[in-house]
Amino acid sequence: MNGETQTLAGTKVMVIDDSNTIRRSAEIFLVKAGCEVILAEDGFDALSKIADHQPDVIFVDIMMPRLDGYQTCALIKKNPKFKGTPVIMLSSKDGLFDRARGRMVGSDEYLTKPFTMESLLKTVGQYMAQRSVS
Repeated sequence: MNGETQTLAGTKVMVIDDSNTIRRSAEIFLVKAGCEVILAEDGFDALSKIADHQPDVIFVDIMMPRLDGYQTCALIKKNPKFKGTPVIMLSSKDGLFDRARGRMVGSDEYLTKPFTMESLLKTVGQYMAQRSVS
């Protein structure tokens, strides 16, 4: 096991996406790295689970029914308890506008789909390393 993977053991990661395929593939990658994974299929589902599970890192899809990724991120960041929780936007579009809009609602990072196992774990590892330093 490499050092990067070891540091992720026990990390709670939430994946919010209306695509079952995306949720499942992210879950497989993250569980392999020792993460505890919480899945949500939309923003409402996620908001009810965040308080219970208190994830360390949250991945949120932008294009979702009912409550989109921007609205979900804004609501997470408005809660003082979760303001410091890294929120990473997931999108199949890699546009400047989407990135800027993500930043405006408080997202910490932007990952383009389809993501690889490496990019997903590297992103989680990066935020967990920052957390242990601060």
